Amino acid sequence: MGIRLIKISAVYFLLGAGLGYYMAVVHDYSLTPVHAHINLLGWTALTLAGIIYHLFPAAAASKLGKWHFWLHNIGLPIMMGGLALFTITENPFFAVFISIGATVVLIAILLFVINVFTNVKE
Repeated sequence: MGIRLIKISAVYFLLGAGLGYYMAVVHDYSLTPVHAHINLLGWTALTLAGIIYHLFPAAAASKLGKWHFWLHNIGLPIMMGGLALFTITENPFFAVFISIGATVVLIAILLFVINVFTNVKE
């Protein structure tokens, strides 16, 4: 699980950096919140979770670890897609996707925290 999280975090890193590069080239920084969230919740958070899971195999092997992985990686694209569409179109309909995705990611993070307190031991 740890290595899988690190690998998918590298994809988020590429997406976040690519979006940052695009914004710099076109001089349009309206998608800065998307860029920041992809880098923080995708690249940084998942890299750190991957390292923790790699160092603590019991946490990685748990059902909590699997649920964390899947919910985080389902919720984040939904949230980022909604945020991008909301920012570009200013259509409040897309805020629903932000809320749904953010809720799923928050549940994933809660499961990660429970997993750390339950399965990460000296």
